[in-house]
Amino acid sequence: MSGHSKWATIKHKKGLADAKRGQAFTKLIKEISIAAKMGGPEPESNARLRTAVLKARAENMPKDNIERAIKKGSGEMGNAVFYELVYEGYAPGGIAIIVDTLTDNKNRTAADVRSTLTKLGGSLGATGSVSYMFQTKGVITYDAEKYSEDEIFEKALELGAADVTSEDGTIEVSTAPSDFAAVLEGLQAAGFEQDSAEVLRVADTTIPLDSEKAHKVMRIVDRLEELDDVQQVATNLELPDDYEEEE
Repeated sequence: MSGHSKWATIKHKKGLADAKRGQAFTKLIKEISIAAKMGGPEPESNARLRTAVLKARAENMPKDNIERAIKKGSGEMGNAVFYELVYEGYAPGGIAIIVDTLTDNKNRTAADVRSTLTKLGGSLGATGSVSYMFQTKGVITYDAEKYSEDEIFEKALELGAADVTSEDGTIEVSTAPSDFAAVLEGLQAAGFEQDSAEVLRVADTTIPLDSEKAHKVMRIVDRLEELDDVQQVATNLELPDDYEEEE
């Protein structure tokens, strides 16, 4: 299971704090609006928008919020230009880190990402320095106490999923990005309620660190995710079994 997925599962089981949930909604609204602006307001004919809407629903975003975000992207954003920028670098312990951003101000975003990394013991790298270590996948997780791996495995593969694995009480379904929406919707239609669902970067191999060093890496991830322009952060960190989220 990917380090990011394990971390997302930990946060889900603990419950997102109101501030964190509000922050997640803000980023999802931004993604939905940009997707609608770039490809039109109809999810059926706009794959990026469809994926963003599905992710928002998976996070229990109210329907009205989603509809307002689509309307904003369809007309209220005017001539605003947004850029998708990817930053690559390293966190303590030699951990690779990739930061996906969506911004209307390149200089602000670059300065914020660089400052956050360096202040907490990380560093920026050149383009391509770590991205080759990751693949983009759809990742959907389920509670293994609610469902058996076999029943999800059978339905997921029938729908076109690439793989199904189980670890630490979580069943993880992985898909090609293009198959994410169909697999998620198919599993929902079959009655399986997911814990999380998103398209993200997954490391080909992970690096284990002890709890102390892992906390240093996750502190960077948390601070980066708090930046308004950052949409997603990925690492190749393998969280230790005794890892506990800091209060």
